Amino acid sequence: MQKVHTSASPQERAAALISILDAAAPRIEAERKMPSDVLAAMHDARIFRVLLPKSVGGDEADLVTFAETIETLAQGDASAAWVSGQGGGCALSAAFLKPQAQKKWFGPKNAVLAWGAGIQGKAVKVEGGYRVSGRWMFNSGSRHATILGGHSFVVDNAGAPILRANGSKLDRTVLIRRDQAKIDDNWHVMGLSGTGSDTFEIKDLFVAEEDTIDRENLDELQENASIYLFPGTVVYGVGFSALQLGIARRMLTELRSLAMTKTPRGVAVSLRENPVFQQLLSRLEARLRSARAYLMSEALSAQQAVSARGAVTIDERARLKLASVHCIHEGVDIVHEAYRAAGSTAIFKSGPFERRLRDALSASQQTQARAENFVNLGRILLDLDPGNTAFL
Repeated sequence: MQKVHTSASPQERAAALISILDAAAPRIEAERKMPSDVLAAMHDARIFRVLLPKSVGGDEADLVTFAETIETLAQGDASAAWVSGQGGGCALSAAFLKPQAQKKWFGPKNAVLAWGAGIQGKAVKVEGGYRVSGRWMFNSGSRHATILGGHSFVVDNAGAPILRANGSKLDRTVLIRRDQAKIDDNWHVMGLSGTGSDTFEIKDLFVAEEDTIDRENLDELQENASIYLFPGTVVYGVGFSALQLGIARRMLTELRSLAMTKTPRGVAVSLRENPVFQQLLSRLEARLRSARAYLMSEALSAQQAVSARGAVTIDERARLKLASVHCIHEGVDIVHEAYRAAGSTAIFKSGPFERRLRDALSASQQTQARAENFVNLGRILLDLDPGNTAFL
């Protein structure tokens, strides 16, 4: 397997992996994880270090670089892109750790953090740390992760919630070694099979204070790069929407290639010479380019503003969220239309269409793509109270 030059940009390193991921896609799906050789290539390319601080050998990349990296990987394999995007969002946590803990957890070359959705744990405050119990689902990349994270509400010895200054429940994310958790191999799904998004559980495990973070408390931030000022939900949204754009790009590439040789049964002309197909392809291309330009423009604008100001506004979060949700919906629609345009050719598992449709549909089921997001964003556009802004 070819080596990727680590001195190249993250986008270039990702591009060098496309052929590797493309060839390994059937194994990735069958094994329901990143095969060892593929994982080694991703580590050699430092894909999981794109958003890590430079202090632990990361790229400390900006939003646009991150988006373009995930978009590129998705053209090879969506599962690989998903765990890279998820791992990138989780890597933001390194910026909230003190230097010693940061080096312990993220110093190793193969360090990857995986955590699941939602606050599903309970952390009892004790001397020096917490006694933690919980069960967390959707831990993408958990099969190759060296670190697992569990979002947990903090309670006192009597079980009463400890509150923040604003009255909301305090939560912390605890970091543990993968071998400290009980893993439930339950990732049997329609698409994104290779993400290995298993469930894990811990019971009454002591976790030291220095091995926990408060993802909402910028007072704990140890790094200066502006990327760490963005909430994780924003970064995840940018990554997952870029993934959909990458899948859509590959689908249109494959559809164009098919059109060069295919003449559908009972039709007098090839797809290439068919005016109906010509119009469809050009419209899909315009839609994809428009969506991509929208996402990258908003990501660049936000990154520049936050770098200059040193803070992220609600308006910037809302604009990035709107771009992300739109691109996820637009991307999966383009993939679906490309699949249909390919005709019966698309249904074969050995071909380039079927798996990518399943991956795109599965990726669109994530919370970042909920239609309710448009409602909340519409309220913001109308100067109405959106209620809970945590969705941003």
